[in-house]
Amino acid sequence: MPRRDYEDDPDAPAANSLVPAASAIVVDDDGRVLLQRRTDNGKWALPGGKMELGESIGDCAVRETLEETGIAVEVVGIVGTYTNPGHVFAYDDGEVRQEFSICFLARPTGGSLQTSDESHEVAWFTPEATNDLQMVPSIRKRLTDWRSGHGPVVR
Repeated sequence: MPRRDYEDDPDAPAANSLVPAASAIVVDDDGRVLLQRRTDNGKWALPGGKMELGESIGDCAVRETLEETGIAVEVVGIVGTYTNPGHVFAYDDGEVRQEFSICFLARPTGGSLQTSDESHEVAWFTPEATNDLQMVPSIRKRLTDWRSGHGPVVR
């Protein structure tokens, strides 16, 4: 389902839902980070999505990473929590979701790169190679927080 991200935009629609979600910064033994190019906006992003009933938030990050990238992971830390009420996602079905996301640090444990219905491309990047990739500001913020090493952050 296509979506539009708004962050601290006075013209953003009002939120009408709040959904717990997780994302993962997956770092391999070479220090590269796993990213996917999303089908809904064409931009590079971390794997992640909404938490389902019956799972923990950490399990959500593990499941979403496997579903979206083909890579099995183990959570090893928390990069930060992201709950800015000024950051909303507007979906074509009328839902306007306020962000509530925990970004985990994870390491790969198996699997192989594969796309999904949510990703056009999946690839590993050096941290420096992510500088020129198109991504929404909230994803850039998570990568910057991880790279700065000052986590876990609360935003």
